[in-house]
Amino acid sequence: MGDHIMKKFVGSENAVSAVVGMIMILALTIASVSIIFLYGVPTIYEMQDMANAQKVEQAFTVFDSRTSKVALGESPSQTTSFSMMDGNIRVNGDNTSYEESKIVVISVEIDAPWYNSFEQNRHRWKAWESYISNPDMNQFNASMGSIVYSNKDRIIGYEGGGVWSKYPNGKSVMISPPEFHYNGETLTLPIMKIEGDSVYSGKSDVGVTISSDNMPVILYPNPSSDSRRTNPLTSDKVIIYIKSEFYNAWADYANSLAYATATTDDANKTAIVELEVIPAMGKDSLKQAFKVGAVNQFNSAPIYNFSLDLEARASQGLNPSNYQITTTSGTKTLTYTLAKKGGANQLEIGLVYVDTAPGGGVETWSGNGVFDVSGSKEDQSTTVDMLSTTLTMNYEENSDFSWGNNTSVSINPDIALTKDQDLPLYNLTQHYLKLITMNGAVVFNLQQPGKSDPVDYDESTLTLYYDGMPGSITYLHVSRNDLTATLN
Repeated sequence: MGDHIMKKFVGSENAVSAVVGMIMILALTIASVSIIFLYGVPTIYEMQDMANAQKVEQAFTVFDSRTSKVALGESPSQTTSFSMMDGNIRVNGDNTSYEESKIVVISVEIDAPWYNSFEQNRHRWKAWESYISNPDMNQFNASMGSIVYSNKDRIIGYEGGGVWSKYPNGKSVMISPPEFHYNGETLTLPIMKIEGDSVYSGKSDVGVTISSDNMPVILYPNPSSDSRRTNPLTSDKVIIYIKSEFYNAWADYANSLAYATATTDDANKTAIVELEVIPAMGKDSLKQAFKVGAVNQFNSAPIYNFSLDLEARASQGLNPSNYQITTTSGTKTLTYTLAKKGGANQLEIGLVYVDTAPGGGVETWSGNGVFDVSGSKEDQSTTVDMLSTTLTMNYEENSDFSWGNNTSVSINPDIALTKDQDLPLYNLTQHYLKLITMNGAVVFNLQQPGKSDPVDYDESTLTLYYDGMPGSITYLHVSRNDLTATLN
């Protein structure tokens, strides 16, 4: 009987279930705690890091405001307290730091013999170095330096009058805008230069003090340093290179402005802002080379006046067989021709537009009328109005590529040209000047290849007015404010 009871107890399923149940509860508890430690603790630390970074960003925004007071002369010094839970804060204001945080401004002439080779690499850091000895390039630079907080891969900093934040993925964002102001005509660039070299690591508060003697250095205009540094600008392009840890945020900021665009050189952590200078307009003596700036692509008729008053150079009068007014931009070439073919007192006009890019081709036009020539011999003269609405041009090709929206090299108006179609010279000039200046200013050259030039340039004049592309610069103002930074 006793053996039977003992066997029944040992084989009881209730006893086994209780033990298994306790083991399962214990296992679930251990697993839950492990999961909390595995996922919860890192999340808590990440939340702490995010909270700390937000506090630092807020402190830098206050710091930016107070630094502006020092730079503007409202206060000789200002101190901002930073609450440090982790990480370090560093003043990068020595020569080594300046190599990684600086602004370089260059101005160039597009008709310089070296410009084509420079143009191919102009969106690269130090692209200007091989050309700075040329008179058609002017270059100056200013170091910025920075004050940065870093914690692991998160970096927050003050640089160039702005506050920036860089994330572990390498992307930077702007927290507070820099001292970079552009309204489509004038660029004002007060560069804040940080001086100092110190670092603080710890969890207690640290004070950052900024002081200045409030004696800004004028870099542009500065004709006493270089006679070319005058306003209004006389160069064709202004290019600003911004080398910075936060370069992509600098580029984003420039692109957010109404009239500026920027590219980046990621390998060298550089943002590049390129601005066109509108060449002088009006009526002036005709030169054998004259410039036309980028015209407003959004204006259906951006050219207001484009005429040449030609005077004969010698007794043979105005009798060219192939006088050319031509310009090239990249793959595109536009040529007006003038020739005496039908009589001594008239000039016939022609136009040829060529684009060697894929989808391009040749478009050739001949004039249905002539420009009358008055006088005789060296007193001969004529006015060539490139915006004539009465002189029509005849299309000589069987197909077109730059009209309508059929290819990547065409622009409006949406006209499908057919052979022998007539259009006013006015329409052609509006259309082709928009195309040829699409990538910036161009230089027209005047010549008669292989023969003597019949034009007296001292007596001839050019009248040119047009609507320039928004974002063209006329005035440049650059200064440098030296700010000393110390950590308390």
